[in-house]
Amino acid sequence: MMSSPRLKNRLLASLPPEDFALLSAQLSPVDMEKGRLLYEPGDPIETVYFPHDCVISLMTLMHSGAAIESVTIGREGAYGLMSALGPRASLSRAIIQVAGSASRISAGAFQHCCKRSPALMALVDRHNDAMFGHAIHSVACNALHSVEARFCRWLLSCRDRIDSDTVSLTQEFLADMLGVQRTTVTAVAGQLQAKGLIRYRRGVVDILDRAGLEAIACECYGSVRGIYERLLPASFD
Repeated sequence: MMSSPRLKNRLLASLPPEDFALLSAQLSPVDMEKGRLLYEPGDPIETVYFPHDCVISLMTLMHSGAAIESVTIGREGAYGLMSALGPRASLSRAIIQVAGSASRISAGAFQHCCKRSPALMALVDRHNDAMFGHAIHSVACNALHSVEARFCRWLLSCRDRIDSDTVSLTQEFLADMLGVQRTTVTAVAGQLQAKGLIRYRRGVVDILDRAGLEAIACECYGSVRGIYERLLPASFD
């Protein structure tokens, strides 16, 4: 039996009990398999997702077919909260990066709850601010920091969201996350493995030395984490 979504999702956990009660009757559990496509750019947002232990990746797409990750969403947040104010379309491709579970609610029901709960609406505003800050850092990070530093940042941010030192990922998915070729991913993973920081098997990354990864990761790891902790205090408890 799935644990209470209030216990699994930090955003829901931060709501006062009476405000969470407005949502709880409308929330339903859903298993999120790796690679599941939630939205393409322009799709109407019909469902809001609150991750428990899965990870959602928001991908920015180019006409050439190239893509790069702009935001990662785990149990500290949700996707689709922009529908609180009315019908909205997705601005990114939203895809499940790491499999797990989540709670979902229809966008219409969520909008209705927000109209009745100032606390929920305030939480939506803070979450949107946190995601905006996250996206701003991603732009700078992708332009200014090395692939190795970004690889470490990404592994650490994923580890924060799933509470496991083993992350199931393919070379292709990692290449999309980082906006590089698969051969580059192989080279960087090999370098980190040679340093004893990770073990890289086919489709699986094992984190062996978190402190070592933190020493290499760019400043954006701590900066983005700080944004969420300031705006959503329970995010990484």
